[in-house]
Amino acid sequence: MDWKSVYQSRLCSAEEAVRAIKSNHRVFMTGNVSVPQKLLAALVDYAPEVTNVEICQALSIAPSDYVKPEMEGHLRVNTLFISANVRKAVQEARADFTPVLLSEFTLLFKNGILPVDVAMIHVSPPDDHGFCSLGVEVGLSKSPAESAKVIIAEVNEQMPRTLGDAFIHVSRINHLVPVDYPVVELPQGGEGDEISQKIGGYIAELIPDGATMQMGIGAIPDAVLNYLDSKKDLGIHSEMFSDGVVRLVEKGVINNSRKTIHNGKIVAGFILGTQKLYHWVHDNPLCEFHRQEYVNDPFVIAQNERQVAINSAIEVDLTGQGCADSIGHKFFSGVGGQLDFIYGASRSKGGVPIIAMPSTNIMKDGTMVSKIVPTLKQGAGVVTSRNHMHYVVTEYGVADLYGKCIRKRVEALINIAHPDFRADLRKKAKELQWI
Repeated sequence: MDWKSVYQSRLCSAEEAVRAIKSNHRVFMTGNVSVPQKLLAALVDYAPEVTNVEICQALSIAPSDYVKPEMEGHLRVNTLFISANVRKAVQEARADFTPVLLSEFTLLFKNGILPVDVAMIHVSPPDDHGFCSLGVEVGLSKSPAESAKVIIAEVNEQMPRTLGDAFIHVSRINHLVPVDYPVVELPQGGEGDEISQKIGGYIAELIPDGATMQMGIGAIPDAVLNYLDSKKDLGIHSEMFSDGVVRLVEKGVINNSRKTIHNGKIVAGFILGTQKLYHWVHDNPLCEFHRQEYVNDPFVIAQNERQVAINSAIEVDLTGQGCADSIGHKFFSGVGGQLDFIYGASRSKGGVPIIAMPSTNIMKDGTMVSKIVPTLKQGAGVVTSRNHMHYVVTEYGVADLYGKCIRKRVEALINIAHPDFRADLRKKAKELQWI
């Protein structure tokens, strides 16, 4: 049977497709901006007919209907990175959180640690050979989908066809649900606020010509791109990228010509951004999308000379420990690709591992607190250990911690803390007998 006949025979509605999900099944759901919205809505409607269905996901830009209290006993989310739509459920113990490095996320499914019964994915229309592209979210989806017993796919007319290790043949998909809606937008900072721009300027000074860059999620990594116009021959090897990269490609600043591996190519696992970005990546041979277990492998990352890693933190203590996944004992997000890239960049020849953050945070009641702290909050998770920490950047400058003793680390971090907190930080450091 030719692929077109297979395709036609497997077409169905979202309501029909989700009936492949049975009680006690584990379901993998593709995430980021690629959440299959119609399938998820159909699953919520179908949920009262099943019990004990586990939904495994990463960061997911989607409504929170599937984690409402009334879903208890029917659907339960197990998220490997906490997104805003499931954060309350996780913090109230109505959903689960499994900590894992982004480089190992897919391996939990691929290696049968978390066997997958059904995968819900989101793909482009098939090409002339019957291959659908996983589009804007390849890295975290391809391996889990391939390991599932049953694959359900939304086939979206508006999903871009991305290239690389991005394809799945229609013969592998059991249920095909045709849809036609815009891929969700999630812009990453744009012009950004004044503090992010100051931090971006400091980071840009650390980036050499010929660097290969990773940019984590958020306003600061995106702000850095505004300060790179004078750089030469930059490249991208990153778990994700956003719209800011397009401008620098068009200016010739990012040409990937000095990358040590995948020379001439932008390498990533997924993208977050606007429709402009989604149109730009469509059938664009400049961009190669790969599985996250490859993109985020520190030993792959380290092969790029001058690898720059830009990530953020919730707080950093005076010894250089960085917390990025929790606020005290309350789980907030996850490790993501931070440790993968911080370690990979540290092992790269001429690499530049950076943790960047504003010096303060404004609480709900308007109180300003320092993000550079004497000690991490009780229960806070150490994402980047003091042994892995190199550069910490705030709007007050750069602290180079690598190879520095505790006394020198304390002084360097106090110097980039907000001035209103420096005296208290110094006082506490003396009490702890660090200086």
